[in-house]
Amino acid sequence: MQDPNFLLLYVANPTASTAFYADLLGKPPVEASPTFAMFALSSGVMLGLWAAHTVVPAATPVGGAELAFAVENADAVHARHAAWRAQGLPILQAPTAMDFGLTFTAADPDGHRLRVFAPGAA
Repeated sequence: MQDPNFLLLYVANPTASTAFYADLLGKPPVEASPTFAMFALSSGVMLGLWAAHTVVPAATPVGGAELAFAVENADAVHARHAAWRAQGLPILQAPTAMDFGLTFTAADPDGHRLRVFAPGAA
């Protein structure tokens, strides 16, 4: 079986979510319409933002996914935390040492979780 190469987030307002992710990812979408936007990630995976009210069959509730961003070390976790706080992202979890490493969690405009972590860092 082939690995998944698309990640779709159901969103309430694709225009607002597109602006949010363009800023967060530092790149424009490769496709955008009033109900959908798509970003090409450097990993080769595509990130799609789809208007929840247009998904067929009907979408699950908005805000039910988590995107994780691995960074190189604890300093990078703290730097990203400070940057995202300064940008006004809601912080759901302050930097915390967990079994897998140092992590914090923020939220996008639809409540999807954005986790930053440094594997093995404490």
